Amino acid sequence: MTEFKKPSLPGSALFEAQASGDDPAELTAAGHRIATLLVRGPRNDDDQGLIDRVLHLADDEGLGAIADLWSRAPADSLPGALWRLYLLRTWVHRQPDQAAREFAAGKIHAPVHEVLAGVVDPPGPAEVIALVDTVVRGIVAPDFDVTLDRAAAFAHIVGVGRSQLDSGDPRSAARLVDTAVHLRRAAELERLSELQ
Repeated sequence: MTEFKKPSLPGSALFEAQASGDDPAELTAAGHRIATLLVRGPRNDDDQGLIDRVLHLADDEGLGAIADLWSRAPADSLPGALWRLYLLRTWVHRQPDQAAREFAAGKIHAPVHEVLAGVVDPPGPAEVIALVDTVVRGIVAPDFDVTLDRAAAFAHIVGVGRSQLDSGDPRSAARLVDTAVHLRRAAELERLSELQ
């Protein structure tokens, strides 16, 4: 018979050693509320005031300050979908030439997705940036599912294109295709009014 040992409880030093003083649950709730307001719109004056403060923060600090609240959200949630849209937009703005090159390589192998994504032929960096900005501007709209579908199509094409190029990184290509799958699932949930 083994001897039972009472498990030791974490002392106060463990909690004091945590890196962040912010409550993760409060940050998650704040990120979810902001995502809901951005997509669903305000319901009252307090909501409108929060949206105004959020947009002011985005102008002053950049959207990344807000998007960081969404980074740990599940892929099948509203903040998780916004996080993926933010990542796509940020990447395209930082590397428009690469995005255009990979899109051009991928559209040969995913023509149906190309139609849904809506990029003109041939897609240059400016056209790809315009597409992503158009998708993100569609966030506050009754057709948010279409926004998600278009972003999913774009991510899918670029992921396929990245895998076709000799310099392509297979793991990052797979992550882009996974992002497309997550965005497509979020669009399905949005159509069912189940994206929370």
